[in-house]
Amino acid sequence: MTKEIKWNDRFNIGVDSIDTAHRRLFSIVGKLISLNEDETKQQHACREGIKYFKSYTIKHFEDEEAYMRSINYPNLAIHKSLHDSLRDKTLPALEEEMAAQDYSRESVQHFLGICVGWLNGHIMVEDRAITGKNPHKWVHQPADDVLEDLERAIIQALESLSQTDAKVISRRYSGEEFSTGKTLCFRLTYRSPEKKPLRLYLVYEESLVLQALSEILEKEIKRIDQTVVTAMKLLSEQFIGRLKSHFPLVDGYTLERNDMMSFELFVRSFDREYPPFSLLFSAEGKGYFAFCAQGADI
Repeated sequence: MTKEIKWNDRFNIGVDSIDTAHRRLFSIVGKLISLNEDETKQQHACREGIKYFKSYTIKHFEDEEAYMRSINYPNLAIHKSLHDSLRDKTLPALEEEMAAQDYSRESVQHFLGICVGWLNGHIMVEDRAITGKNPHKWVHQPADDVLEDLERAIIQALESLSQTDAKVISRRYSGEEFSTGKTLCFRLTYRSPEKKPLRLYLVYEESLVLQALSEILEKEIKRIDQTVVTAMKLLSEQFIGRLKSHFPLVDGYTLERNDMMSFELFVRSFDREYPPFSLLFSAEGKGYFAFCAQGADI
């Protein structure tokens, strides 16, 4: 079940038109959550409600960007890129998934989970930064060609692991709780020859883990246990090894540690600033996967 979403005055940034729009977005998502839990209304109502959410969101982005231009907000370019990413990449990818699954409850839960997390994080961090209530966290802007190379490499590695098509959901993943169930999170710490750390985070939705391992082992795996955790730790190292041949992120680095962590601890890695590389993917019909990279030299 997607977490309940309620407006709280701490979300106010101090600009009436923007705060009003944010309250409306919270209200729309709250109604969608209720509709998705009502079997008699779920499919048609969610389909129409999501269309309205998307159109309202796009209009709000335009208005918010106009306000930022009017005050000469110095971080407008990065902020607008976050809007563009949600509008042009994340929402269409989520819509495509829901349509392919005939607006199943699970696919709508994915949509709502990501939107709830995005709204909370974006408003509390990036929007409040507009009026100086806190610093913004998206301080890195990797070049598009570098992101595209990494994206392609991860998709190839993910398709090899899951034996299904994969696609990017977001290039600006900020720790949204995307899973409708549990996740497995691993932090792989590498060191450069100069002893500088590089931390790579791999987060798998439980459904993706169980289906991928069931196919690899040719027997049904129904639950996460220590054997599954150990297997995924090894597969994660192999996963990174596949990236090295396509994207030299860890060339010259030596693996120092491979730690399992809770999703909550993983999200804490976003506390000070968002990772330069932070992407969310879907392995079609099997589950979601997040990849993040933090280090002094990236």
